[in-house]
Amino acid sequence: MITLKPRITEKATIMAENKPIYTFEIGPKDTKKTVAAAVKTTYNVTPVKVNITINPAKKVFSRGKMGVRGGVRKAVVYLKKGDKIEFA
Repeated sequence: MITLKPRITEKATIMAENKPIYTFEIGPKDTKKTVAAAVKTTYNVTPVKVNITINPAKKVFSRGKMGVRGGVRKAVVYLKKGDKIEFA
């Protein structure tokens, strides 16, 4: 079982308001099929399409030291018109 963490950002909120598109953070080995199955069991909606993107880690310079800001894998889940996911 995978864990879906909703990615609540300004862009994700705007997408969810206009169309039934939701963004989740996923693990490194999760696939489109496992994400679709997890959304179906967790939120009781059937995804139409799932896209996965990878945001790589970036080097940052903060307080005089080099560091790394961690990367993340995102799953963009498209639902049928009229379906909705409520985050508590």
